[in-house]
Amino acid sequence: MRDGGRLAAAIEILTEIENKRRPVQEALKEWGASHRFAGSGDRVAIGNLVFDALRHKLSFAARMNATSPRALTLATYCWGWGYSVDHLDQTLKSDNYAPEQLSEEEFSALAATEKPEMAKYEAADIPEWLFDYFEQAYGDEAVAIGQALSARAPIDLRCNSLKMSRDKLLGKLSHLKASQTNVTPTAVRLDPVVGPRKAPHVQAEEGFRKGWFELQDEASQIAAILVGAKAGEQVLDLCAGGGGKSLALSAQMQNKGQIYAYDASKLRLAPLYERMARAGARNIQIIDPQTGDLDSLKGKMDRVLVDAPCSGTGVWRRRPDTKWRVTPNALQGRLDEQRKVLESAKYFVRDGGILIYATCSLIADENQQQIDWFLNENPNFKQLDLLEDYKSCFSCRREELPMHDKKGSLTLSPLHTKTDGFFIAKLQKVAS
Repeated sequence: MRDGGRLAAAIEILTEIENKRRPVQEALKEWGASHRFAGSGDRVAIGNLVFDALRHKLSFAARMNATSPRALTLATYCWGWGYSVDHLDQTLKSDNYAPEQLSEEEFSALAATEKPEMAKYEAADIPEWLFDYFEQAYGDEAVAIGQALSARAPIDLRCNSLKMSRDKLLGKLSHLKASQTNVTPTAVRLDPVVGPRKAPHVQAEEGFRKGWFELQDEASQIAAILVGAKAGEQVLDLCAGGGGKSLALSAQMQNKGQIYAYDASKLRLAPLYERMARAGARNIQIIDPQTGDLDSLKGKMDRVLVDAPCSGTGVWRRRPDTKWRVTPNALQGRLDEQRKVLESAKYFVRDGGILIYATCSLIADENQQQIDWFLNENPNFKQLDLLEDYKSCFSCRREELPMHDKKGSLTLSPLHTKTDGFFIAKLQKVAS
């Protein structure tokens, strides 16, 4: 396929998503199944067009003065991928499978060198009702944070120190132009691809199969390190999901002590068995949510990690379609879940033990406000200041420090720390 056909396909898929409110991956998969002539490169390019259009849905619509899938796709090709309007015009004229040629209005909008006046939420590419939360929390930085969340994300890997040093891993991945990051001693980064290019399939690398590294954003790696788990301790990962943080903790604890990995969903936990074997992690015990027993752990854990279910606003770079699917009702549901899991977590912490609460959200209601509620309900816990922990654990420039709440919590963002958005708070149970 030439670019004209790819543009037409992206418009078709975006229309399907808009009219039938279908998940993006589902719409892309169905289009591919019904257009088998499209090669793998075509499908990647079309998918990139669709996702990039969703990343910049509001700002591109404001600049085009049109919200249609066609307007967003054409804007993505020019402003997102860097092609000139003259190149686009020629592409549409020279390909029989291309969309209709540009109208005068479209040509003028795409050729404009100055951006028109637009609302803050449009400039930030954040739904209007959600932008209020960002502005209340981040003030003048709200737009810049939204714009950072609209960029493509890099591929971050966590070097598995149980098997390999980061310097050696960087050498093994030199063909991918891997580099180390500025914060953690474990993260390796591949820069995001641009335009129609395909991102490297790192799971096909020898190093992945041999357990030298895991896919994990540096924000998640930072959270695991700030748990502060030491060799020989007893640690509960209460919302373990696929086990990424459990694996990071295992390496941090040098396979000594015990990590209990639990999740309410057996399906989410399932990949951890294979990941443990690949990583050589021997101190993780998976607790089956249907048959396992958590009661025996109550009051015995040195550290409890709660990576709570949340709105996912911090990972919009990786899942841009989800920002348009968040609803006030869904947010309220997450707030209720977070309080329930926090209330559950407290029973496992020993006197003097640590409770770490984390979310991949940038909404204060899901973050410090939940901590404030918990502390009000549980005076036998106190919040600790994480900033000094951060400075002692990581070497980074002052301008790359996370946002720091006066109560002690930290908020990471692609604007400040070049990571996904992430909130981390540290509580200690006061001895009774």
